[in-house]
Amino acid sequence: MDEKAPILSLPSEPRSFGFFVEGAWLDAGDRKIMERESPAHEVPVTRIPLCTAADLDRAVTAARAAFEDRRWSGLSGAERAAVLSKAAAGIRARVDELAYWETLENGKPIAQSRGEVEGAAGIYDYAAGAARMLHGDTFNNLGDKMLGLVTREPIGVVGLITPWNFPFFILSERVPFVLAAGCTIVAKPSEFTSATSLIMADILADAGLPAGVYNVVPGLGAEVGQAMTEHADIDMVSFTGSSRVGRSAIQAASGNFKKLGLELGGKNPQIVFADADLDDAADGVAFGLAFNTGQCCVSGSRLVVEASIADDFTARLSEKLAKVRVGDPLDPATQVGAITTDAQNATILDYIAAGQAAGATLVTGGASIDRGKGRFIAPTLFAGVTRDMTIAREEIFGPVLSVFPFATPDEAIAIANDTNYGLAASIWTKDIDKAIQTSRRVQAGRVWVNCTITGGPELPIGGFKQSGWGRETGIYGVEEYTQIKSVHIELGKRDPWIA
Repeated sequence: MDEKAPILSLPSEPRSFGFFVEGAWLDAGDRKIMERESPAHEVPVTRIPLCTAADLDRAVTAARAAFEDRRWSGLSGAERAAVLSKAAAGIRARVDELAYWETLENGKPIAQSRGEVEGAAGIYDYAAGAARMLHGDTFNNLGDKMLGLVTREPIGVVGLITPWNFPFFILSERVPFVLAAGCTIVAKPSEFTSATSLIMADILADAGLPAGVYNVVPGLGAEVGQAMTEHADIDMVSFTGSSRVGRSAIQAASGNFKKLGLELGGKNPQIVFADADLDDAADGVAFGLAFNTGQCCVSGSRLVVEASIADDFTARLSEKLAKVRVGDPLDPATQVGAITTDAQNATILDYIAAGQAAGATLVTGGASIDRGKGRFIAPTLFAGVTRDMTIAREEIFGPVLSVFPFATPDEAIAIANDTNYGLAASIWTKDIDKAIQTSRRVQAGRVWVNCTITGGPELPIGGFKQSGWGRETGIYGVEEYTQIKSVHIELGKRDPWIA
């Protein structure tokens, strides 16, 4: 982070976009326009068309044609890899542009946006290699007259519904793996943060991706998103968002039995044992809470801390949180930016009020930060929280952390698993036996030991319980977008059925 770098300027006027279908940009025409204001500055920054169900049909038709004529799925893994590698280079060439518009629409700090865009390029590099590694199996144990093959084939047309909290990074955890598998895509980004998904259309086209393979139709979830999950000619939908909307997607997808990949909510524990490096743990827990203003499905929103150090650790953590730099996301020194939407800002403040009304003790934070313009909330820490309180059970999706002391490792596990969710967990201890034993018992798709919210595309991501279905990234993330076919090949002359 270069704290001496200049603060970027706001655009002189909002940037207007069309939408992207079959390799071509289409004008907004008479469609409604979403004029997006920066959540930190309250000035218009982008103008995005709100597409319709008819626009979605057009995009699905293009994606279906591109899939059926095998202009992409018929290429070798090496040829697909070459395009993905060029896309990675294209992302790196436009890091500053992508980060700028990501920050303006989302409100996250520019330093974080740059890091995410650079990380996204690395995901495309990894997926390029995965495209060449994808393979099936052979069965040579069926006797001299039979050979068995198991092939992996692309599932077909994939609909992507991506959220507003990590618009470009989550897109990049999906798109290159879908493409590596040989599928075609119709993407619906959040109407609040569509810019970088649309810019990616140009990057992929410049990298050599055939027309119709990547299509982008921004719009409202109630219209375009719902139509996507119901669409009879979409073979799979990957949805990232709330568990409530995920349930609706499950119901809507039943029409054609389409496959679903779901990354949903979390109420993630950060377990701190007394033998941890407490300074490291306090810094990590603060990061796990405040990263992306807590608007993160893997945010650590429950601190499960050994009782013998609970008071000391809470004090250390409170000191850390008080030093977090909340401010203008265009300032490279800012660590925590703005809350992305008005609705989410109100939701977070309502949960803070509910915690106080329920009798929890406010240790630090607990209020909006007045910067003249924009939506900012101080990182908030509650002690004296019981496991039945609303702030202990529901996903807040904001920088609010509740403290739960424990006496034994068994109690720590019981508290950690006392949730409908199972997305992520962090464990802080210097005892390797304790770390491994705890990681085995925590019900979560991702576990970090002495770290949090980190890693690369090599390992899969996904949730247990009501946190989702399926896995993204890693070789598992390519396989997620394939289906398996068994082929039996009889050798030699057939034994006659009719003599």
